Order: sequence, then structure tokens, then C-alpha cells
Amino acid sequence: MPAREPRASFPSTSAPTRGTYASGAIAGGDMRVFNTITTIAAGIALAFGALAAPQAARAEIGDGTVRIGVLTDLSGPYADNVGKGAILAAQMAVEDFGGKVAGVPVEVVSADHQNKADVGSAIARKWYDVDKVDMITEVVSSAVALSVQQITREKNKVFLATGPGTPDLTGKACSPNGVHWAYDNYALGNVVAGAVVRRGLGKWFFLTADYSFGHALEEQAARVVKANGGTVLGSVRAPLGTADFSSFLLQAQASGAQVIGLANAGADMINAQKQAAEFGIVGGGQSIAALLVNLPDINALGLASAQGLLLADSFYWDMNDATRAWSKRFMARFDGRAPGSLQAAVYGAVSHYLKAIEAAKSDDAAAVTAEMRKLPINDFYTHDARIRADGRVIRDMYLLQVKSPDESKYPWDFYKLLETVPGDKAFRPLAEGGCALALKDQ
Repeated sequence: MPAREPRASFPSTSAPTRGTYASGAIAGGDMRVFNTITTIAAGIALAFGALAAPQAARAEIGDGTVRIGVLTDLSGPYADNVGKGAILAAQMAVEDFGGKVAGVPVEVVSADHQNKADVGSAIARKWYDVDKVDMITEVVSSAVALSVQQITREKNKVFLATGPGTPDLTGKACSPNGVHWAYDNYALGNVVAGAVVRRGLGKWFFLTADYSFGHALEEQAARVVKANGGTVLGSVRAPLGTADFSSFLLQAQASGAQVIGLANAGADMINAQKQAAEFGIVGGGQSIAALLVNLPDINALGLASAQGLLLADSFYWDMNDATRAWSKRFMARFDGRAPGSLQAAVYGAVSHYLKAIEAAKSDDAAAVTAEMRKLPINDFYTHDARIRADGRVIRDMYLLQVKSPDESKYPWDFYKLLETVPGDKAFRPLAEGGCALALKDQ
């Protein structure tokens, strides 16, 4: 949706002006002509000075409006996890900031990237080149996010990735203009596998989505299992979009593993978990750990099917008074639906971006990202976090377990907290990511 162009506003230029008299040989009619010319010149100078003063006060804010683009999935498999809820979160952040930053209005625009890199890239280019968007956020698809990160760097704008999981955004594809806000696949595998093995569940079997995303999730989690003294008994790979997981689940069940790791997401994860419940796998003594779950996924599953599921996340709406207060405001405007971590992350990212513009008195990408790195990140979602040299926000992650229907006392009362994993233990070490910018700074 194209952004609305701001209406031009000019200050009054009616202040009186005076001519400047020259000394020397000019006299009579020549002097009157000179006086007329200098009076006009002085008036023009003062008028332009009056015009320039408010512009200087507004510093380096491009065309007089800060525009934020929420590029998201509005119609596909991740729409419930981001989508309209992500757009609402951005709007709430702007409203809570007063609707203006550094004296200029803030606008939020949005679009559906359809989880296609070419579609997302085309939208990003149009937003930057035509609609004068200053920052893009969300972008749940990793393929789209990597493309948008590169375009953002070329156009000298800002990209705050809240939805995608690929660690490459702060690794080989890192950018001085990019920040990875919420989670990444490294942290998910690290938190789930590491914490679960340390709790005594060391024998794992993986049910993996058979494409690059699933392979990467399994590889990371398996590495952590082994590093913590556990063993991987095997794995089975299911095609993307599998409807019937019975044969795969039977193999996992027969493996004798203590934990079945689901290295998939979205509909695949939901279908696999539902069928695992039907098979009585958890009731039979095995645990299921899902490597990528969002709160709306649990709502879709229902507690009867999801109970006992182990997962990692960066936020839970019902964790404390601050998370509940913001979430209830969100729910009041979102048909009673609680926010997931990816929606809450948009609020945090947009808020921090606006704080940085206010501090820099500029929307220039270099100036804003420098301020973003200076300022501590503090809100209901994040406490005393900072942006690392590679663009990674280092925050606490949480090991959570889905409650049983009997344990849940009210709507969206889904999780119990098992463990808090500090950010420096959850995310990939800086030196291992391969970010050229970060290595240069060391």
C-alpha cells in the first residue's frame, strides 16, 4: 500500500525587511534603484531564512515523514504467527511514541510478501525508491529476509528482522544496516536440545522436514545434543506438506529415544504433533521437543494434543505483569487473541528504532543504527539487551512446556516456564558466525 505523501507546510514570510545603504559614489536615482534592489534581496534572504529554520529544527528527517514498512505473511502458513498481528504491534508502537518522532509524523505501511523472495524484493525496492519508506521490519520468510537485507544495504535504509529464523542474517550475510531482533534457528536448537539433555533426556531421534530449513534445524540440535553428552539414535525425513506422519512417527517411537525432536514448522509441526498425541507417544513415556513453535500454533493444536510439548521462545505473554499489561491491550484490539513472540518483537523493534531517531535527530541509516547500538533495549519484552557487532540482539531465551488441559486456568494459559537461558549462552558466539563486519571490529 503506497504511503501518503505529506502536505507541504511553509512558515509565514511577512516579517518586515530593511534595505542596506551602500557608501560611496552612488547617489540620486541610482541610490533609489540600489535601495529597492537591496530591500528585495534582504527580504528574500529573510524569507528563505524563515523557511530554513524549521527544516533545521527537524534535522535530517528525509521528506518530513518517517515511514515504517511491515513486510509480512498475510495469507500463507505464517499469517497467524505474524500477519495482521505484526502490523497492529507496529501501529501500537507508533501510537505509544505519540505518532511523531523528532517533530515529524510517523506512518506505518504494510504488504504481503507471499513467502516469495521475488515478490518481497519487488515490494522492498518500490517502498524504498518510490514510497520513501525508511525502515522495513518483520519478514518472516528467511529467503525473503536475506533478499531484503541486501536491498536495504544497497539503498542505505534500515532492516529490523523480527520474524525470520536464518542465522545467516548475522553471519555471512550480515549488514551494517540490519538487526536480527527476536530469535534464530541456532538459538532454538541450542536452547531446546541443550536444556533438555541437561535435564537428563539424552537419547534423541529426529523427525525432520526434508528441505534446507529442516536439515539446518536438525543439524544444529544434533550438534548440541552431542556436545552436552547426549546421543542421536537416528532420524527420518518427511517431505514438506506431509499430511500423514504415521510411518515416520512409528520409526521414531520404535527407536527407543527419550526425545523425538520435530525439526519442522507450521502445518508440518502441527500435523506431526497431533498424530503423535493420537499414537499416545507422550503417554508412553517419550517426550517431544519442537524446534520451532509459536503461540498460535499451540492454539491451533489445542492443549489435548500439545500437552507436554517442549519448546523454546523469546517471549510469553503471561510471563509477568509487564508482559500481561501490554498483551491485554493487544488482545483488546485483536479479537481476544494473545500475541506470539514474533508479534511482540515488532513492537519492541519499532519502539527502539523510534528512540534511536529521536536521539540522532535523523533518519539516516548510519546515524540511526549507530544510536540503536548505543541505546540499551528495554521494554516489556526485553530487558537491558544490546545489539552485538554482527547485528544480533542478545536476549534471554526460555525453555517452555505446554500445559495439560487441567493445568490451564484461562484462555491462552498455555505454557509453564522450565528454564531461562541467558542470551550469551543461547545464541551463536560472535566469532563463529563468519560476519566480516564483526570480525573486522575485533
